[in-house]
Amino acid sequence: MDQPALLEMRGITKEFPGVKALDGVDLTVRAGTVHALMGENGAGKSTLMKCLFGIYSKDGGTIRLDGKEVNFKNAKEALENGVAMVHQELNQALTRSVQDNLWLGRYPKVGGIMVSEGIMAKRTKEIFEQLEVTVNPKAIMSTLPVSQRQMVEIAKAVSYDSKIIVFDEPTSSLTEEEVEHLFRIINMLRDKGCGIIYISHKMDEILRISDDVTIMRDGTWVATKPAKDLTMEEIIRLMVGRELTNRFPPKTNKPGEVILDVEHMAGRYTRLKDASFQLRKGEVLGIAGLDGSGRTEVLENLFGAMTREGGHIRLHGKEIQNRSPKESIKNGFALLTEERRATGIFGIRDIKENTVISNLKGYLMGGVCLSDKKMREDTDWAIQAMHIKTPSQKTQIRSLSGGNQQKVIIGRWLLTKPEILLLDEPTRGIDVGAKYEIYQLIIDLANEGKGVIVVSSEMPELLGICDRILVMSGGQVAGEVDAKNTSQEEILTLAAKYV
Repeated sequence: MDQPALLEMRGITKEFPGVKALDGVDLTVRAGTVHALMGENGAGKSTLMKCLFGIYSKDGGTIRLDGKEVNFKNAKEALENGVAMVHQELNQALTRSVQDNLWLGRYPKVGGIMVSEGIMAKRTKEIFEQLEVTVNPKAIMSTLPVSQRQMVEIAKAVSYDSKIIVFDEPTSSLTEEEVEHLFRIINMLRDKGCGIIYISHKMDEILRISDDVTIMRDGTWVATKPAKDLTMEEIIRLMVGRELTNRFPPKTNKPGEVILDVEHMAGRYTRLKDASFQLRKGEVLGIAGLDGSGRTEVLENLFGAMTREGGHIRLHGKEIQNRSPKESIKNGFALLTEERRATGIFGIRDIKENTVISNLKGYLMGGVCLSDKKMREDTDWAIQAMHIKTPSQKTQIRSLSGGNQQKVIIGRWLLTKPEILLLDEPTRGIDVGAKYEIYQLIIDLANEGKGVIVVSSEMPELLGICDRILVMSGGQVAGEVDAKNTSQEEILTLAAKYV
């Protein structure tokens, strides 16, 4: 450990109503190193970084950057002093161009008055070339897949020429090829002397990319160790305070008769060209594919969130239309979306409202008033069943960790008693302990006779919980494999079939 301390956080405390989020946490990041920050959802990782970045005002402790005490009042001040953060939940101006998003709030100007499109284009080109980012700077943000939007956010952080860059779950929506690209960028920044703080639940990534690892639990510091001295089992033990012997629960479900039959489904104005498949009662069907393969579009077209151009959907042999989410819910479908912040949660509303929102008809009394008692009871059930860490039902959902937000959304959909559950990246940004709980929940739902379709970028996840895996490539089905008798190599070969 020869490198000097670039960032020192000592005794950081932070309280919210009803919960002590941070209790005397220490963190030291050395120049030219990658420092991983790990812990279960709700351990306080993101809260600690938000205290550094000026999003939250810490209640106690000190922060030193390059030996000088700092206390940033907002994100702008942090950025101007060399601290950048790539957030887990993207918060971008979706109706503006990539270039606008990169320079928002600091447009280059001529004579201090006029914004210079030429200078902005030149600087954007230089940054993208340096980082080997191939995104079109003129593209409107909303037209890009999540992975490309993530790369734009990474480029924006790098463009500040920062001393400290925080990556919060940066690979949660990236393909394997894009992860390798990100790691090249991180190694380049490390070689320049930057201090990288890397938050992730993917332990293979942590052990590969990190120099040091700090582990937190329940808002407290647990340990800081060199990554080379740690194993996956040791990290899990320190994170959860107990041994976790299996990553996946046993597959106890028994697929039965066909309940859903999809023929030649195609989407209008989307990547989905042709998808045909069947789903059985009590089955977990996985959908794999590279970014842009159309896997998310399969779920969105099934749920009526996108306009179908053609094809047939039959439930129990009877043709249904699912022209809108409302109609789909009525037909027994539920969709957990990929981007919970943008399309999953109502951030300024509380846990109760987010839990019951899809099932309001079930709480009507006399067809006029909503039963607050019944809504509270169902929210209590969801909190208990999903093991949601929250001070109360009245807590705003945006104040919860990403994993706990995800559990609220799953609980919301279970209250609608769906027959077909569509899950898009259900464990994105969720820790290893919570992942196991969600895997078990998926198996339990299949055991109850429900049909479950899971889209995931994590191949081990699909192999670990699914019965069959559908592989998408170029907007169409490239093949179907039995999860027990396939390999990651076979799936990747199929995924590249029509690229």
